[in-house]
Formats: sequence, C-alpha cells, structure tokens
Amino acid sequence: MADSLSTGPGEEKEKEKVDKERDRKTVRTDKNKDDDGVTESLRFNGKKSDARGQNLNLSDLSLARFITTELTRGYFLEHNEAKYTERRERVYTCLRIPKELEKLMTFGFFLCLDTFLYVFTLLPLRVILALLRLITVPCCGLRGSRLLQPAQVCDVLKGFIMVLCYSMMSYVDYSMMYHLIRGQSVIKLYIIYNMLEVADRLFSAFGQDILDALYWTATEPKEKKRAHIGVIPHFLMAVLYVFLHAILIMVQATTLNVAFNSHNKSLLTIMMSNNFVEIKGSVFKKFEKNNLFQMSNSDIKERFTNYILLLIVCLRNMEQFSWNPDHLWVLFPDVIMVIFSEVAVDVVKHAFITKFNDISADVYGEYRASLAFDLVSSRQKNAYTDYSDSVSRRMGFIPLPLALLLIKVVTSSVRIQGSLSFMCVLLFYLGMITLKVLNSIVLLGTSCTFVRDANMEEKLFDPPPSVASSRANSRAHRNKSVPTALHQEPTADKAGLSQAFEVAQPTDTAETTAPTIPKSDSDTFLTTPDEEDDDKIINTDTGLEGDALRHRTPKKDLLEIDRFTICGNRID
Repeated sequence: MADSLSTGPGEEKEKEKVDKERDRKTVRTDKNKDDDGVTESLRFNGKKSDARGQNLNLSDLSLARFITTELTRGYFLEHNEAKYTERRERVYTCLRIPKELEKLMTFGFFLCLDTFLYVFTLLPLRVILALLRLITVPCCGLRGSRLLQPAQVCDVLKGFIMVLCYSMMSYVDYSMMYHLIRGQSVIKLYIIYNMLEVADRLFSAFGQDILDALYWTATEPKEKKRAHIGVIPHFLMAVLYVFLHAILIMVQATTLNVAFNSHNKSLLTIMMSNNFVEIKGSVFKKFEKNNLFQMSNSDIKERFTNYILLLIVCLRNMEQFSWNPDHLWVLFPDVIMVIFSEVAVDVVKHAFITKFNDISADVYGEYRASLAFDLVSSRQKNAYTDYSDSVSRRMGFIPLPLALLLIKVVTSSVRIQGSLSFMCVLLFYLGMITLKVLNSIVLLGTSCTFVRDANMEEKLFDPPPSVASSRANSRAHRNKSVPTALHQEPTADKAGLSQAFEVAQPTDTAETTAPTIPKSDSDTFLTTPDEEDDDKIINTDTGLEGDALRHRTPKKDLLEIDRFTICGNRID
C-alpha cells in the first residue's frame, strides 16, 4: 500500500513530462509546415527553397524584379485563334462597307433617275397615245374591245393629276414663301425642317396607297357588288395628296435655300448636323437583314431627293443672279459639303450597323439583285405593275410630287420667248428622251447580270400572287396554334441549306375547301439564316427537333417586302 502510494506521484510526473514533449513536437511540426508554406509561396521562376531560404526569396521581392518581370513576360495569341480571326474579319467587313454600299446606292440612284425621267419623257407620249386610242376606237366602230387597256387608264389618270396639280401650283407664290421662312429664327427653322422630314415620310407612306387605290378602282373588273366609293372620290384624294406633297417639298427646298443664302451659314451647319443625329437613332438598335434592306432603300430615296432639292436651290439662286456662272462657283462648296456629309453619314451608319448585328458586306449584293429583279420582272408580258410604281413601293420614292415641283420651278425660272427658245426646249426634251432610253438599256442589261448571278432566273416565270394565296398567307401569319400534323417536303435551297420542313394543313373536313398555302424556296432564298435560326434548321437525317416542332411564321423574302411593310428602325 505504501509502495503504491510512493510510486503514484512519480508516474504522474513522468506522464506530464511525456505530454509536454509531445506538445512541443506538435508545435514544432506545425511551425515547420508554416515555414514550408511560406517558402512555397515565395518560390520564383520555378526554384525550390526551404525554410532557411525564406530570407533569400523575400529579398527577390524588389521593384526592379517586378519591373523586369512586367517587361519580359509574354503571351500567345494563337491560343485564342478563333476570336482574333473574327475580330480581323469584322475590320475587313467595315472596310468593305463603303464600296459595297456605294455600289448599291449608285444602282438605286439610277433606278430612281429612270423612274423620275419617265414622268417627263415617256409618260406624256403614253398619255397622248391613250387619248388617241380613246378617240379613234369609237370612231372606227370596234365593238367588243376595251377602249383603254388598264395600263393606259393609269397613264391617263397620272396625266390628269399632273395637269390639275400644276394649275393649282400656279397660285402658290415661291417668293412670298421664301421671305416668310427667312424671317424666322434659326432654331425655329431647324425644328420646322425636322418636322418636314417626318411629314415627307408619312406622306410617302400613305400617298402610294392612295395612288394604288385609284389605279385599282379605275381598272377593277366590273362586278355586281360594288366594294369601293367610286373613281371620282379616289381621283380627288389623289389630286389633293400630290398637291399637298408638292407644297411640302417646296417648303423643304425653300428652307434649304434660306440656309444656303444665310451669311454665317449657321442654319446650314445645324441642318447638316441633323444627319449625324440619325446615326444615334439607328446604330444602337437591333437590325436584321430585311430591316437593313428597308433602311438602304430609304437612304437611296433620301439621297436622290436631296440631289433634286439641291438642283432646285441652284436654279432659284441662278435666277436671282441673272444666270451669272460666277455665282455657281459660290454655291459649289456648300453643295459639295452637303453631299459629302450625306455620304459620310450613310457609310458610318451602315458600317456600325453591320458590325453590331454581325451582318456580312455581301448582303448588299443581295439587295442589289432584289432591286434588279423588280426591273427585269416589270418588262415581262405578264407583269402586274408598272416599274415606276414598283420603285415607289420598294423605296418609298413617289416621283409625281417631286416632278411637279421641278416643273413649277423651271417654268418660273426660265422664260421661253421666240422660236429659238422653243427649238432649244425641243432639243432639251429629245436629249432627256435619249438619256432615259440609254439609262433604261444599261440598267436592264446590268439587272439581267445581277439576276443571273443570283440564280433568280426561274423566279421570273412564277405566276403573280393571287388573292386566294395572299389571304391564305395572311391567315397563316395570324395563326399561332400548333398544327396537328407535320410532314417533310424537300426544297431546293439556294442559300446552301439542305432541306426544310413544311407545316401541313389540319385534316378537318370543314377546312378542306380552303386554299392551300403555297410553299416555295423564297423564304430562304436571298435570306441567310440568323444565328438563332441555324440551331432550328432540321436535317432529314436527324428528324424533328426535340419532341415537337413549334409553328413559326416564315420569314419574308426580300422580293415580297415593300418599303412600308416593315419600318427600318422597328425592333421586332
């Protein structure tokens, strides 16, 4: 008992010593690990160091060492080759935009010029021939034949509209309008000019519908049921529209004339800066190829209209200075400045729109082919519209008001007296006819080349869209439900796609009598798919996409879209 008590305190002391030594070893081990972590973190250039090399690595953390590392470190661009290749292609696309855009603008300018010259040259001759037919057919006793063909009826209506509007324009005093506008302040004139531009677009949008309604009402086959208000009300509406639109363009030309004649050129500078505001309103919006097509057509029409306005301004100024050629050189710098600013704004706007929306520069070739197709198709025997009307619908360029204003300005600026003056007018008219014929021949040959290069020749023989098919297409566009049956139909894809799917009509007996929706390859032709659409293209090898295929409204072909089908700045 005593031994056990004597040995108890000794064993406890030994245990305490053992525990203390164990704790010391544990602390030493943790410290060594911390030292190894510090030396590992202070390791430079792949060199290993231990705890005793810690002071050596800390000495390497100097400013000179940091600067040396920053100056000598490298990186490899080939590790992200696809990204940099895409950036380079975007730069090349921006560099190609001015050339491709100006090709389209030049082609569109001559299209508008051809339509504009038609009003002065061939339209009067066609009206005379139609009136002669109207007189000779009843006299010859040719019964059972129509007095006038539909195209001749439209020509006579255009001629009457021009004559009535010109007689109404004779009561408008240009000089009084000029002094009235000149008395306004600069800011007020700037606001007025912007309002006039907006009004011009609205007039163009609604005006072509008024003219088309008049032409169709006058040439529509007679039926028992009358679905219109009559030809005379439509004719009066058309006369009123052309007159008001001509007055609007006259105010625009007068405002531009005041800006040219101002002493400090402040108004002209403000009006030119309005073009750069257009960049802000267009560049940072989402654009698809069809929207860009509408904007390109609008830019062509705007550029051609500005050229005619500049011509009117020069004629008015030359008249005031008694046709002194020295004054023309005074106006020349301002004219060049306006034209240059217009071209520069268009180039910058289209370059950044194609960059932000990832659109290739080759799309302008497709736009050019689409405009060429309109010209070639209008020369066929089964054409259902005149070429001038087709350009009006496509670009929003209506030549009647602008031609009426130019006739008004020329007749008021140039006085014709004597037989020599009449001979000069006759020679000038023959020169305009020659220019019109040569321009039409060159445009037709160029358009045939564009159509052949775009493989659009077979589309020329397609029949014009009927009323039933257009109604069926409109119902298909409004239909948002999922169809009950789907079947495949291979189509020849001109854009490089292999096959597409066609949505079948429901098999209900109530709808079997409805006309079927015509299916063609025009939905994919001239329209390359977007990135999100590439994922939705289905090959026949893989079958349907997922479990079901959603019914989507087919994209419209460029040939099926006129100027005011979609707005150029609208985001769908």
